[in-house]
Amino acid sequence: MSKFAELLNTQDILLGVEATNKPGLFELVGQHMEQTYQLPRSCVTTSLLRREQAGSTGIGEGVAVPHARLSELDSIHVLYLRPKEFIAFNTPDRKPVSDIIVLLVPAPASPLHLDLLAEIAHMFSDNKFREELDRCKNEQEIKNLFDCRS
Repeated sequence: MSKFAELLNTQDILLGVEATNKPGLFELVGQHMEQTYQLPRSCVTTSLLRREQAGSTGIGEGVAVPHARLSELDSIHVLYLRPKEFIAFNTPDRKPVSDIIVLLVPAPASPLHLDLLAEIAHMFSDNKFREELDRCKNEQEIKNLFDCRS
Protein backbone atom coordinates (compact mmCIF):
# COMPACT_ATOMS: atom_id res chain seq x y z
CA MET A 1 0.00 0.00 0.00
CA SER A 2 1.27 3.49 -0.84
CA LYS A 3 2.10 5.99 1.88
CA PHE A 4 -0.69 8.22 0.57
CA ALA A 5 -3.23 5.39 0.90
CA GLU A 6 -2.01 4.64 4.42
CA LEU A 7 -2.61 8.26 5.44
CA LEU A 8 -6.03 8.64 3.78
CA ASN A 9 -8.95 7.81 6.07
CA THR A 10 -12.43 7.17 4.71
CA GLN A 11 -13.75 9.99 6.92
CA ASP A 12 -11.44 12.35 5.01
CA ILE A 13 -13.00 11.56 1.63
CA LEU A 14 -15.57 14.28 1.00
CA LEU A 15 -17.88 13.95 -2.00
CA GLY A 16 -20.36 16.44 -3.45
CA VAL A 17 -18.56 19.31 -1.73
CA GLU A 18 -20.56 22.54 -1.94
CA ALA A 19 -17.83 25.03 -2.85
CA THR A 20 -17.63 27.27 -5.89
CA ASN A 21 -14.20 28.81 -5.34
CA LYS A 22 -10.90 28.24 -3.54
CA PRO A 23 -11.69 30.32 -0.43
CA GLY A 24 -14.97 28.45 0.03
CA LEU A 25 -13.23 25.13 -0.48
CA PHE A 26 -10.52 25.96 2.05
CA GLU A 27 -13.16 27.07 4.55
CA LEU A 28 -14.87 23.67 4.20
CA VAL A 29 -11.54 21.91 4.72
CA GLY A 30 -11.02 24.02 7.84
CA GLN A 31 -14.49 23.11 9.14
CA HIS A 32 -13.83 19.42 8.52
CA MET A 33 -10.46 19.50 10.29
CA GLU A 34 -11.96 21.36 13.25
CA GLN A 35 -14.91 18.97 13.60
CA THR A 36 -12.91 15.80 12.98
CA TYR A 37 -9.52 16.54 14.52
CA GLN A 38 -10.15 19.60 16.76
CA LEU A 39 -7.68 21.61 14.70
CA PRO A 40 -8.55 25.34 14.66
CA ARG A 41 -10.44 26.08 11.45
CA SER A 42 -8.81 29.47 10.94
CA CYS A 43 -5.30 27.95 11.04
CA VAL A 44 -6.16 25.50 8.27
CA THR A 45 -8.04 27.99 6.11
CA THR A 46 -5.42 30.74 6.47
CA SER A 47 -2.51 28.38 5.78
CA LEU A 48 -4.12 26.99 2.63
CA LEU A 49 -5.02 30.48 1.37
CA ARG A 50 -1.52 31.78 2.08
CA ARG A 51 0.07 28.87 0.20
CA GLU A 52 -2.30 29.37 -2.74
CA GLN A 53 -1.40 33.06 -2.93
CA ALA A 54 2.24 32.05 -3.36
CA GLY A 55 1.28 30.07 -6.48
CA SER A 56 -1.55 27.90 -7.72
CA THR A 57 -1.58 24.30 -6.54
CA GLY A 58 -3.63 23.25 -9.56
CA ILE A 59 -1.59 20.69 -11.51
CA GLY A 60 -3.88 20.22 -14.51
CA GLU A 61 -6.15 17.55 -15.98
CA GLY A 62 -8.82 18.50 -13.43
CA VAL A 63 -6.56 17.98 -10.41
CA ALA A 64 -5.37 20.30 -7.64
CA VAL A 65 -3.16 19.53 -4.64
CA PRO A 66 -3.54 22.36 -2.14
CA HIS A 67 -1.07 21.86 0.69
CA ALA A 68 0.16 23.72 3.73
CA ARG A 69 2.42 23.46 6.74
CA LEU A 70 0.83 23.95 10.14
CA SER A 71 2.72 24.19 13.41
CA GLU A 72 -0.47 23.00 15.17
CA LEU A 73 -0.20 19.54 13.58
CA ASP A 74 1.56 16.51 15.05
CA SER A 75 1.08 14.30 12.01
CA ILE A 76 0.31 14.49 8.30
CA HIS A 77 -3.33 14.60 7.19
CA VAL A 78 -4.55 14.00 3.66
CA LEU A 79 -8.03 14.56 2.28
CA TYR A 80 -9.67 13.78 -1.03
CA LEU A 81 -12.46 16.10 -2.12
CA ARG A 82 -14.77 15.97 -5.11
CA PRO A 83 -16.75 19.19 -5.51
CA LYS A 84 -20.33 19.12 -6.73
CA GLU A 85 -19.34 21.64 -9.42
CA PHE A 86 -15.88 22.06 -10.94
CA ILE A 87 -13.76 24.82 -9.38
CA ALA A 88 -11.45 27.23 -11.22
CA PHE A 89 -7.95 26.72 -9.84
CA ASN A 90 -5.63 28.56 -12.22
CA THR A 91 -4.18 25.31 -13.55
CA PRO A 92 -1.49 25.22 -16.26
CA ASP A 93 -4.01 23.76 -18.74
CA ARG A 94 -6.72 26.24 -17.60
CA LYS A 95 -9.16 23.38 -16.89
CA PRO A 96 -11.30 23.59 -13.74
CA VAL A 97 -10.70 20.92 -11.10
CA SER A 98 -12.88 18.01 -10.03
CA ASP A 99 -10.33 16.04 -7.98
CA ILE A 100 -8.71 17.76 -5.02
CA ILE A 101 -6.11 16.26 -2.73
CA VAL A 102 -5.38 18.36 0.38
CA LEU A 103 -2.11 17.71 2.14
CA LEU A 104 -1.59 19.21 5.61
CA VAL A 105 1.82 18.65 7.18
CA PRO A 106 3.43 19.65 10.46
CA ALA A 107 5.89 22.52 10.36
CA PRO A 108 8.70 22.17 9.74
CA ALA A 109 7.95 19.74 6.92
CA SER A 110 9.80 16.46 6.58
CA PRO A 111 11.04 14.83 3.37
CA LEU A 112 7.86 12.73 3.46
CA HIS A 113 5.93 15.87 2.43
CA LEU A 114 7.80 16.03 -0.88
CA ASP A 115 7.54 12.26 -1.36
CA LEU A 116 3.76 12.48 -0.95
CA LEU A 117 3.50 15.34 -3.45
CA ALA A 118 5.50 13.29 -5.96
CA GLU A 119 3.38 10.20 -5.32
CA ILE A 120 0.15 12.17 -5.83
CA ALA A 121 1.43 13.79 -9.04
CA HIS A 122 2.46 10.39 -10.40
CA MET A 123 -0.86 8.76 -9.47
CA PHE A 124 -2.97 11.50 -11.05
CA SER A 125 -0.87 11.66 -14.22
CA ASP A 126 -2.38 8.28 -15.13
CA ASN A 127 -5.50 8.78 -17.31
CA LYS A 128 -6.79 5.29 -16.52
CA PHE A 129 -6.56 5.94 -12.78
CA ARG A 130 -8.45 9.24 -13.10
CA GLU A 131 -11.18 7.50 -15.13
CA GLU A 132 -11.49 4.76 -12.49
CA LEU A 133 -11.67 7.40 -9.78
CA ASP A 134 -14.46 9.23 -11.64
CA ARG A 135 -16.47 6.00 -11.70
CA CYS A 136 -16.25 5.59 -7.92
CA LYS A 137 -19.55 6.59 -6.37
CA ASN A 138 -18.85 6.51 -2.63
CA GLU A 139 -16.12 6.97 -0.07
CA GLN A 140 -15.36 3.27 0.34
CA GLU A 141 -14.94 2.69 -3.41
CA ILE A 142 -12.53 5.62 -3.54
CA LYS A 143 -10.58 4.37 -0.52
CA ASN A 144 -10.37 0.89 -2.09
CA LEU A 145 -9.04 2.35 -5.35
CA PHE A 146 -6.33 4.33 -3.55
CA ASP A 147 -5.46 1.25 -1.45
CA CYS A 148 -4.94 -0.81 -4.63
CA ARG A 149 -2.54 1.80 -6.08
CA SER A 150 0.76 0.60 -4.69
